[in-house]
Amino acid sequence: MNRIRVVLAELNVKNKWLADKLGKNQATVSQWCNNARQPSVETLFDIAEVLEVDVRMLLVSSKENG
Repeated sequence: MNRIRVVLAELNVKNKWLADKLGKNQATVSQWCNNARQPSVETLFDIAEVLEVDVRMLLVSSKENG
């Protein structure tokens, strides 16, 4: 599970903008935002860099689920 959708909303940016910045298909980014698919670890770091956030902001803590 990831928090990409939440972070995008907090930053007031759309997944289309993120897709453009990453050079990815908008449908792929949409699947990440809906947690239908998960980006690779490398892509998570790319997303964090584009959004200028710590990569941990994009992840759901396992402590929150336990």
